Amino acid sequence: MNKTRRITTSRWWNNKNLWFLLIFLFLIVFVRFSKSLIYRDIYYFLSKPFWPGQFQRELLLESYDKELNTKLKQLEKDNLRLRSLLSLKKTTDDLKIDSSVISRNTGSWWRKIILNKGSRNGVTIGDAVVGPGGLIGLIDDVSIFTSSVKLLTSSESQVGAWVQRINIHGLIVGVGNDSPKMIFYSKDIDIKVGDLILSSPASTLLPPNIPIGIIESINQDSRPTTTANVQLLANPQAIDWVQILKTKI
Repeated sequence: MNKTRRITTSRWWNNKNLWFLLIFLFLIVFVRFSKSLIYRDIYYFLSKPFWPGQFQRELLLESYDKELNTKLKQLEKDNLRLRSLLSLKKTTDDLKIDSSVISRNTGSWWRKIILNKGSRNGVTIGDAVVGPGGLIGLIDDVSIFTSSVKLLTSSESQVGAWVQRINIHGLIVGVGNDSPKMIFYSKDIDIKVGDLILSSPASTLLPPNIPIGIIESINQDSRPTTTANVQLLANPQAIDWVQILKTKI
């Protein structure tokens, strides 16, 4: 009987070390194919008690009202005309999703923040994200409960913009620091330090005329086009509440 018992316990399914190895390999494969999004959803639940409170949300909503003062009536008329002629994207109040920042990585080269709203809330890749002051970036990754924002300061960020004073369009490009650059499409242009920069009405990626920043300095020696350093109006390092702008044609 003793021999029979030793043979039975030596079978592979009774080997605890083998089971631990199989479970470990399964976890590695699961993490690889889920792109670690499951960990972000777990972080969603663990960090929920520490999310910003209602008071900060009210401050954010008040800041949006102040932003409206930067828009001129003539620009509003031009935007409506352009959107109707070119069928560009537009937003309504029904397509705004309030969200809080639950994690941030604003000091690295890639520069991203994590929000507590995901695909179950209707968030999709490419949605614009605004904070107190103006645009801060675009949604670039979505899980069920969370989404990540590629900030305008990221080295991978490029968005269309324009200087409203002279109606000149350009491209806001992140360079991995706190001041992205704006590249203009022509050399001889009448831009000035302090000019307000808005999202372009001709953009197909985000809603038009969202405040972005002001021109901080101008590089007149750049070739073949003019470039300028941009001071952003919204500071991702100090933002706790944001709004995600859904877009539709």
